[in-house]
Amino acid sequence: MITDPHWTSYLSALLTPIVAVLGSFIAYRQWRLAQNKLKFDLFDRRLSIHKAASEFLVSIATSGTIKNEEFYKFMASTSETKWLINESVARYFTEDIFDKVLDFQRIEAELVGMPACETRTIAVNAKVEIRKWLLAQHKVLDEKFSEYLQLQH
Repeated sequence: MITDPHWTSYLSALLTPIVAVLGSFIAYRQWRLAQNKLKFDLFDRRLSIHKAASEFLVSIATSGTIKNEEFYKFMASTSETKWLINESVARYFTEDIFDKVLDFQRIEAELVGMPACETRTIAVNAKVEIRKWLLAQHKVLDEKFSEYLQLQH
């Protein structure tokens, strides 16, 4: 006499694949959570670099000069750019902005005690042009960071 298998036999046969599928789903969700946490951590660190650069540019706009302490703070705050963003943005900070800041400070030092003359006028105009360039960097900064400050899913 052939008997139909009991429902518990079916259940025990299906239990292993169900547990495997459930375990795979949980592992996938943990992986996604880890990926999102990494994105958020990177976003947070990249945003702090953007903020430091932006604050430095704002300090130039508000004071009209470049204080050494603020410049050193900017350089220290953006030192990880090479690893957190890319080499191009790091070079932008260490070469483009750095060079303009040094030119600005050199001209400021030359202007101290310089009598009113044509040379002084040229130096003041050069300082104004550098300041304009530095103030225009807010837009450039946003463009350079736009790709890296996205939290897309």
